Amino acid sequence: MLVTGANGAGKTNLLEALHVGTQGFSPRTRADQQLVRLGAGGARVALAGDRGGRALELEVTLQQSGKRAKLNGAALRSAEQLRTEVATLVFTPDRLAVIKGGPAARRAYFDRTLGRLQPSRAPLPVEYAAAVGQRNAALRRVQIGASTREAVAPWTEQVAALGAQLVEYRRDALGVISPAFAERADELGLPDAALDYTGEPPTVEALTGRLERDLERGVTGLGPHLDDITVRSGDRDLRSFGSQGEQRLAVLSLLLAEAEVIAEQRGTPPLVLLDDVLSELDASRRRILAERIGRVGQAVVTATGADTLPLEPAQLLEVTPGTVSTR
Repeated sequence: MLVTGANGAGKTNLLEALHVGTQGFSPRTRADQQLVRLGAGGARVALAGDRGGRALELEVTLQQSGKRAKLNGAALRSAEQLRTEVATLVFTPDRLAVIKGGPAARRAYFDRTLGRLQPSRAPLPVEYAAAVGQRNAALRRVQIGASTREAVAPWTEQVAALGAQLVEYRRDALGVISPAFAERADELGLPDAALDYTGEPPTVEALTGRLERDLERGVTGLGPHLDDITVRSGDRDLRSFGSQGEQRLAVLSLLLAEAEVIAEQRGTPPLVLLDDVLSELDASRRRILAERIGRVGQAVVTATGADTLPLEPAQLLEVTPGTVSTR
């Protein structure tokens, strides 16, 4: 599906609504109030489609009292639970931060990838972060004399156990996605692309051995919350030695690779949302990308004009402020 319209017409808003309706949150902000039209009391996104030949209805409602979601008419515990039911991948220009940003951006991206590839493991990064937060709080209480070192020990064990699992699961996820990433990157003209994760599982012994330093700083200085994933082409780390064009190709390759793996593992392809992805690509890469996204399931692509997409879209929509019409 190709969505066209002038700059500022609302194309990105349409993609954002699709993401909110299928994932329960915006790819742009976690402040839900920013999703509500100025002056309005709330917002609602309702989507209907099919999955594997079965009807699928999704609904997310945003109000001052909170956020609610329904799947086929049944209320969910939380809107974010939609992520375990429906897979949606999104590219927006700010996604380049995955490559050019700091380690935290890459950790967050690949932990979300882990959750999409293995939904049962999706809570682990949050559980690990909570354990680190509790250990840090215990360290600071010892600093000010409000507690003893013995009180840190249970959180040290928790951080070690959850951290070891997180390192293992990250390695598993990267091992699954790396071959497809290398293939898609090579197809787009980014040779010898690879993902490297060198983090080691934290242990109780290692954490205890640095207790004095952690007490001085009041933070846990060892564990997967400090790890990084290198995205490279050959020997070049694309964060430091890649052009913006190469960084864009790397992010697109990651998205396409994940889409393929999800379709293979779940048996149902994800929804792929591509915002303003074509304008920065040359004609050859636009064609390669267009052909590839046609194989990964339903894709929604935005562009300022229909001639930007080198292939005939299955559906063509035009957005003007406040209106979406079929062309």
